[in-house]
Amino acid sequence: MVAGDYVKREVDCLAEDGRLVIIAVQGGTKADFNAGLVLRRRLTITGSTLRPRPVAFKGAIAQALKARVWPWLENGTIKPVIHSVFPATEAGDGLPSGAARAHALMQSNQHIGKIVLTWN
Repeated sequence: MVAGDYVKREVDCLAEDGRLVIIAVQGGTKADFNAGLVLRRRLTITGSTLRPRPVAFKGAIAQALKARVWPWLENGTIKPVIHSVFPATEAGDGLPSGAARAHALMQSNQHIGKIVLTWN
Protein backbone atom coordinates (compact mmCIF):
# COMPACT_ATOMS: atom_id res chain seq x y z
CA MET A 1 0.00 0.00 0.00
CA VAL A 2 2.94 2.33 0.41
CA ALA A 3 4.55 2.27 -3.09
CA GLY A 4 7.44 4.70 -3.58
CA ASP A 5 10.71 3.34 -2.17
CA TYR A 6 8.93 0.21 -0.93
CA VAL A 7 8.49 -1.12 -4.48
CA LYS A 8 12.20 -2.00 -4.72
CA ARG A 9 12.03 -4.01 -1.48
CA GLU A 10 8.83 -5.71 -2.57
CA VAL A 11 10.27 -6.66 -5.96
CA ASP A 12 13.42 -7.98 -4.25
CA CYS A 13 11.26 -10.19 -1.98
CA LEU A 14 9.06 -11.71 -4.68
CA ALA A 15 9.58 -15.35 -5.63
CA GLU A 16 9.61 -16.55 -9.22
CA ASP A 17 6.26 -15.87 -10.90
CA GLY A 18 5.39 -13.60 -7.95
CA ARG A 19 2.84 -10.82 -8.10
CA LEU A 20 2.92 -7.33 -6.63
CA VAL A 21 -0.33 -5.39 -6.44
CA ILE A 22 -0.02 -1.70 -5.68
CA ILE A 23 -3.22 -0.31 -4.16
CA ALA A 24 -2.03 3.03 -2.76
CA VAL A 25 0.84 5.47 -3.13
CA GLN A 26 1.36 6.81 0.37
CA GLY A 27 5.13 6.56 -0.13
CA GLY A 28 5.06 8.44 -3.42
CA THR A 29 4.44 7.72 -7.06
CA LYS A 30 8.03 7.14 -8.15
CA ALA A 31 9.98 3.92 -7.61
CA ASP A 32 13.50 2.76 -8.47
CA PHE A 33 13.75 -1.03 -8.79
CA ASN A 34 15.67 -3.65 -10.75
CA ALA A 35 13.63 -4.32 -13.89
CA GLY A 36 16.00 -7.22 -14.65
CA LEU A 37 14.57 -9.09 -11.65
CA VAL A 38 11.08 -8.57 -13.04
CA LEU A 39 12.15 -10.19 -16.30
CA ARG A 40 14.25 -13.03 -14.87
CA ARG A 41 11.69 -14.02 -12.23
CA ARG A 42 8.70 -13.47 -14.54
CA LEU A 43 7.12 -11.08 -12.02
CA THR A 44 3.79 -9.34 -12.43
CA ILE A 45 3.35 -5.81 -11.10
CA THR A 46 -0.14 -4.36 -11.29
CA GLY A 47 -2.17 -1.68 -9.61
CA SER A 48 -5.74 -0.97 -8.66
CA THR A 49 -7.83 1.46 -6.67
CA LEU A 50 -11.42 1.28 -5.48
CA ARG A 51 -11.97 5.03 -5.15
CA PRO A 52 -13.55 5.63 -8.59
CA ARG A 53 -15.47 2.35 -8.66
CA PRO A 54 -19.26 2.35 -8.14
CA VAL A 55 -20.68 1.75 -4.66
CA ALA A 56 -22.35 -1.46 -5.88
CA PHE A 57 -18.96 -2.83 -6.97
CA LYS A 58 -17.43 -2.01 -3.58
CA GLY A 59 -20.43 -3.60 -1.85
CA ALA A 60 -19.98 -6.81 -3.83
CA ILE A 61 -16.34 -6.98 -2.72
CA ALA A 62 -17.38 -6.45 0.91
CA GLN A 63 -19.96 -9.24 0.67
CA ALA A 64 -17.44 -11.62 -0.90
CA LEU A 65 -14.93 -10.85 1.87
CA LYS A 66 -17.59 -11.49 4.49
CA ALA A 67 -18.50 -14.83 2.92
CA ARG A 68 -15.04 -16.12 1.98
CA VAL A 69 -12.45 -14.49 4.24
CA TRP A 70 -14.20 -13.46 7.46
CA PRO A 71 -14.81 -17.09 8.55
CA TRP A 72 -11.02 -17.68 8.44
CA LEU A 73 -10.48 -14.66 10.69
CA GLU A 74 -13.21 -15.80 13.08
CA ASN A 75 -11.87 -19.34 13.45
CA GLY A 76 -8.22 -18.25 13.65
CA THR A 77 -7.08 -19.86 10.38
CA ILE A 78 -5.54 -16.52 9.47
CA LYS A 79 -4.52 -13.87 11.95
CA PRO A 80 -3.47 -10.28 11.36
CA VAL A 81 -0.03 -9.24 12.61
CA ILE A 82 -0.65 -6.69 15.35
CA HIS A 83 2.28 -4.49 16.36
CA SER A 84 0.63 -2.29 18.99
CA VAL A 85 -2.75 -1.53 20.55
CA PHE A 86 -3.64 1.97 21.76
CA PRO A 87 -6.77 3.55 23.21
CA ALA A 88 -8.44 5.68 20.51
CA THR A 89 -7.85 8.69 22.73
CA GLU A 90 -4.17 8.30 21.90
CA ALA A 91 -4.62 8.24 18.13
CA GLY A 92 -3.50 11.80 17.58
CA ASP A 93 -5.53 14.64 18.97
CA GLY A 94 -2.64 17.09 18.76
CA LEU A 95 -1.80 17.07 22.45
CA PRO A 96 1.93 17.41 23.14
CA SER A 97 1.98 14.66 25.79
CA GLY A 98 1.70 10.94 25.03
CA ALA A 99 -1.74 11.35 23.46
CA ALA A 100 -0.46 11.02 19.91
CA ARG A 101 1.68 7.89 20.42
CA ALA A 102 -0.25 5.76 17.93
CA HIS A 103 -0.03 8.33 15.18
CA ALA A 104 3.64 9.02 15.90
CA LEU A 105 4.39 5.29 15.65
CA MET A 106 2.63 5.08 12.29
CA GLN A 107 4.57 8.08 10.95
CA SER A 108 7.88 6.64 12.18
CA ASN A 109 7.61 3.59 9.89
CA GLN A 110 9.18 1.55 12.71
CA HIS A 111 6.32 -0.90 13.04
CA ILE A 112 5.61 -4.22 11.38
CA GLY A 113 1.95 -5.13 11.41
CA LYS A 114 -1.18 -3.29 12.35
CA ILE A 115 -1.58 -0.46 14.81
CA VAL A 116 -4.94 -1.09 16.45
CA LEU A 117 -7.13 1.49 18.16
CA THR A 118 -9.65 0.47 20.83
CA TRP A 119 -12.74 2.27 22.08
CA ASN A 120 -14.14 1.62 25.54
